[in-house]
Amino acid sequence: MSSETILKGRVLGFTRCPFEGDPADTARLDEAVLIRDGHVVRTGAAAELRSASPEAQVEDMGEAVITAGFVDAHAHYPQTAMIASWGKRLIDWLNAYTFPEEMRFADPAYASEIAGRYLDLTLSNGTTTVASYCTIHPESVEAFFTAAQSRGLRAAAGKTCMNRNAPDALCDTTQSAYDDSQALLETWHGVDRLSYIVTPRFSPTSTPDQLSAMGALWAEHPDCLMQTHLSEQPDEVDWVKSLFPEARDYLDTYEAHGLLGARGLYGHAIYLEPRERDRLREVGAALVHCPTSNTFIGSGLFNMALAKAEGQRVGLATDTGGGSSFSMLRTMAAAYEIGQLTGTALHPAQLYWLATAGSAGAMHMDDKIGNIAPGMEADLIALDLASTPAIAQRAASAEDIWEAIFPTIMMGDDRAIKAVWTGGRRALG
Repeated sequence: MSSETILKGRVLGFTRCPFEGDPADTARLDEAVLIRDGHVVRTGAAAELRSASPEAQVEDMGEAVITAGFVDAHAHYPQTAMIASWGKRLIDWLNAYTFPEEMRFADPAYASEIAGRYLDLTLSNGTTTVASYCTIHPESVEAFFTAAQSRGLRAAAGKTCMNRNAPDALCDTTQSAYDDSQALLETWHGVDRLSYIVTPRFSPTSTPDQLSAMGALWAEHPDCLMQTHLSEQPDEVDWVKSLFPEARDYLDTYEAHGLLGARGLYGHAIYLEPRERDRLREVGAALVHCPTSNTFIGSGLFNMALAKAEGQRVGLATDTGGGSSFSMLRTMAAAYEIGQLTGTALHPAQLYWLATAGSAGAMHMDDKIGNIAPGMEADLIALDLASTPAIAQRAASAEDIWEAIFPTIMMGDDRAIKAVWTGGRRALG
């Protein structure tokens, strides 16, 4: 027997990308959405949906705005416990905080504890899909997928591979990286709502042979995503030049080893050369903007206006725990602030699209998640636009839906997440 639910509220779905044309005219508002067997059937007037499906359970969210759940296109769940660690630049920060914490994930019990904690924290902030790095330990991948599966989440992750410039306890080998990744991929990829991501951490921590092995694995499984880091800080770019003197640029250290493609997710991508920008656009790869991380670690300012103007595919991400928040609302606020510093005030519709449909598109999942439309999976949130007195008084004077949502983007937190549904099932609220 099918299961039907009607959610009443202000149902917001995008009709086109708000980076094309007037961003204010890119979404539609409906009174309700009908969900059947975990998918959106249709949106429309509440009375019409009730008449068409009289047996459906009705959940009334009042004045809340019902949208797609947030999609976080780049995170490190093993860094949950060390988020907001003080005062280091990227390379020192890895050595002082990240690597010592990641060593603990050889313990399956600890990996399981943190995986559950991380997914509960992200769900409480309205994030229903995430692309996460794990550690070099297969146990860390097993823990993440097990926790995501038990919560009915669409999620993607992969074993981080690195065989140099890291502590011995966090180094694998070219062969073990390939073998472990392949075994995990064959076990988890496509199971329920889970996807495996081929995951070389970044060029400085992999030898050319290991990068080539990861490129070969990706070529053997072209439906998988691949994630890595690219041009996050100037000193990192210089380090890559010293390690790969034959490379034309940072991107070439991936391209030469089969790690450039349309299903690639390249985190940060702040300091790109013209050739790199051209190649990323040509292949349709995704740049993933991590604004709270870029400000917290002092990396630099991603130019969103330039990236979208030149036709880049762009996603948005927390980059937990370099990023200083589990919240995609806070991430949108930081993206707005960086936009101001780079000369472009991003419209609320553009920010919200980046956190939903844009990130889903970066992950090649925009046919499943990231929007409310017939046939999409019902990963939804109800957003309270009066979650605090300060937000409520500003939203009350708004003249349109985007002006009403913007104070929650800038000042909202987990209190704004009134309810969450994953695969049509009430997960929170």
